[in-house]
Amino acid sequence: MKIKRTYLFLVLLAFIGTSCNKAQNVLTEDEKAAGWELLFDGNTLNGWRDYNGNELTGPWVVEKGTIKAEGHGSDASGYIVTGRQYENFVLSWDWKISKGGNSGLLYHVFENPKFAVPYITGPEYQLIDDANFAEPLEEWQKCGADYAMYLPDKAKLHVNPAGKWNNSKIVFDNGHVEYWMNGEKTIEFEAWSDDWFARKNSGKWENAPEYGLATKGVICLQDHGYPAWFRNIKIRELPRKPMNVKLFNGVDLKGWDVYGSELWYVEDSLLVCESGPDKQYGYLATNRYYNDFDLSVEFRQEANGNSGVFFRSFIEPVAKVHGWQVEVAPKGNDTGGVYESYGRGWLVKIPDEKEGFLNEGEWNKLRIKVQGDNVQTWLNGHEMVNISDRKIGEGQGRIALQIHSGGGIKVSWRNLDLKTL
Repeated sequence: MKIKRTYLFLVLLAFIGTSCNKAQNVLTEDEKAAGWELLFDGNTLNGWRDYNGNELTGPWVVEKGTIKAEGHGSDASGYIVTGRQYENFVLSWDWKISKGGNSGLLYHVFENPKFAVPYITGPEYQLIDDANFAEPLEEWQKCGADYAMYLPDKAKLHVNPAGKWNNSKIVFDNGHVEYWMNGEKTIEFEAWSDDWFARKNSGKWENAPEYGLATKGVICLQDHGYPAWFRNIKIRELPRKPMNVKLFNGVDLKGWDVYGSELWYVEDSLLVCESGPDKQYGYLATNRYYNDFDLSVEFRQEANGNSGVFFRSFIEPVAKVHGWQVEVAPKGNDTGGVYESYGRGWLVKIPDEKEGFLNEGEWNKLRIKVQGDNVQTWLNGHEMVNISDRKIGEGQGRIALQIHSGGGIKVSWRNLDLKTL
């Protein structure tokens, strides 16, 4: 009997040892069936590269089955990102931080040379050693926060100390957001809600117009000058839910941001743009991104009429728009054509035989459909443009109405109805 008990005890010890040495950076069969994807294979940094770069130059290494931030980064450098973008997802990862360390994981990071650092666009799940950090921390800087936006529920926030492993999770489901720490939900909010915009526009991000607006982007790890380790990074994508949106409510400019000194106002339930005394470019941009959509809008050129509808565009302060424009202009100036403000200029001009489709001084209906790399436009039911362009396919951003420089311009708009695709 003693021999049997000894044997059973050894078997139990072996089982406990096996459980404690759970395989890392692998998916179970159930996870694979549910659609989970590993973002780190445990052996290489394949699939990761520098932020705004094409390759990986550091300061990151693989160490004992982990991605290690070596601690040589700074506020301006040391960011690595996934090779592809993610939109709606459940993201889970294990992490540990060095004593007094600081790091983070960002998502929906929109890469562009105009954005020098990823946190200008992507929200951050803060990872930091609160207890031993060298400087005093604001609550919005502490571990588990949606950095500079939402605070975790302290009653549910249980973080293991520096040098010990933690598990975090982010759920982003068509604007519904949850942050989890070690199995407890600690934060829940709705992105792009009135509350969200109030926080964005009154704090750290008030001068960062594109912060948090991207609906998709790369996942980013931060080396903020301290060693940190990551493993078991896995993601499961969630489906996009289509929406029908009235961009203009007929009452005020809610849902829009004004850039520049030109005039935008509501009169007789119409949205009106008019040249101001500075006679410069002016823009009225949605405060949300719409990437794949079918938009119909009616316009009437009251005077001159040199305007346009930008799509997949973003703002460079104070009043510069980068993206693509469907032209609205006086007859003979390519209404319905597509222009790029990035540098290539006109992508498609309108042939002379289509210029007669514009009804000057009367209401016109413009339809714009953007899906993937394809753009189609119609003016009063007549197809004007049908192009596919790789660069457009890589873009994302706002819809923005333009008023051209030069003065003397006045255009009325109504029935801005959009369906996301």
